[in-house]
Amino acid sequence: MPTKKATPKHNVAIVESCGCEIGESDRKAVGVDPEIKASNLRRLRRLEGQIRGLQRMVEEDRYCTDILTQVSSVQEALRSVARALMRNHLSHCATQAIRTGSTEERQAMYDELLDLIYKNAR
Repeated sequence: MPTKKATPKHNVAIVESCGCEIGESDRKAVGVDPEIKASNLRRLRRLEGQIRGLQRMVEEDRYCTDILTQVSSVQEALRSVARALMRNHLSHCATQAIRTGSTEERQAMYDELLDLIYKNAR
């Protein structure tokens, strides 16, 4: 039996103000550009192949520096996907919440953005 994820109160306010939908177990983004989505999916599929390549390199006892170089490449590709997702979130959900949300909703969005920036700055 699937369990429901608890949604923090401040996220509910954000979701309501930007028009995102809250489902039984997840939230969905609105305003996702189909071209950006397709680009992100291509990048993620490419990353999936790179990860399999890394696994083969480890299995084949490849030179450590060669593996580490590929790990750096994967990390940069993931950062690229994260930047695209952040840009979309800022352009749609965050902008909507900040422009039209209540004081409480705006504050919740500011907190969410600060958390995202902190998590992605590491």
